[in-house]
Amino acid sequence: MKKLRLPLLLAFLCLSLPLAANYIYGRIKARQERSYDSILKKPVHPVRLKRVAFEPFTNTVGMTLVYIPPGKFVMGSPKDEIGRGELEVQHEVIISKGFYLQTTEVTQKQWTAVMGRNPSHFKGADLPVEQVSWYDSQIFIQRLNQMEEGGRYRLPTEAEWEYACRAGTVTAFVSGPITHAGRKLDPALDRIGWYWANSNGSSHPVAQKEANAWGLYDMHGNVWEWCQDWFQSWFDKFTAGPVIDPQGPKRGRFRVFRGGSWFAGAEYLRSADRLRSKPDFRSYGLGFRLAWSD
Repeated sequence: MKKLRLPLLLAFLCLSLPLAANYIYGRIKARQERSYDSILKKPVHPVRLKRVAFEPFTNTVGMTLVYIPPGKFVMGSPKDEIGRGELEVQHEVIISKGFYLQTTEVTQKQWTAVMGRNPSHFKGADLPVEQVSWYDSQIFIQRLNQMEEGGRYRLPTEAEWEYACRAGTVTAFVSGPITHAGRKLDPALDRIGWYWANSNGSSHPVAQKEANAWGLYDMHGNVWEWCQDWFQSWFDKFTAGPVIDPQGPKRGRFRVFRGGSWFAGAEYLRSADRLRSKPDFRSYGLGFRLAWSD
């Protein structure tokens, strides 16, 4: 009988631990949902922004957004690009309507002004907010839209993100081609982004590196950025003609994020690099920036 006790105990633990984990996760999720409900229900007096069409504007929490004009580009990467992933099938995309995009990632100061609590691992007012899921970004957007009259903030689509990142360029980085994958210092990348080779093991204040031609900072590195889309593989998805304003699939399991991070190798910071995760995923290398559509 004694010989059976250990196997029975192990079997009990194997059965009970997942149940306990699910219970704890459920409690944490419910507590967070209650917290978000309380944030969204707080009384607010919406502020009217003064904006001039096509001109940059700064909102109530200090975010500056610039106008990204409509245009056409080749999304994805050529087959000979160093570090290329197989899901980066090249195809022509038309962005038929201009939109506004935040010049930097959402900072911790901006997040706190809207949400009240800073979830980030690395602390600093001008550091990008991180440890935020795709769902978290949606609550932030809802609240910010409540705070401003006619608020139309959202996440950029994956196509909008790459179009804005490239800013008319066709190379791996906006500053030139990739020369080194992995953890080696890439001269072109060092000018524009924080990653494994130059970050010293942490995120950095936004807008410290060079901006692209549209005045956007940190599109390469510092923290990855959530996009609006569900992830799509792209295999056998394109015809000879261009794709107009792609929105991604209507449903899915994973959401897209782009741009690379302070702890990533150079290949993950390429304009075309694509990653995805479940929308409740959080990481100290993952944040977001906002778009606005009229």
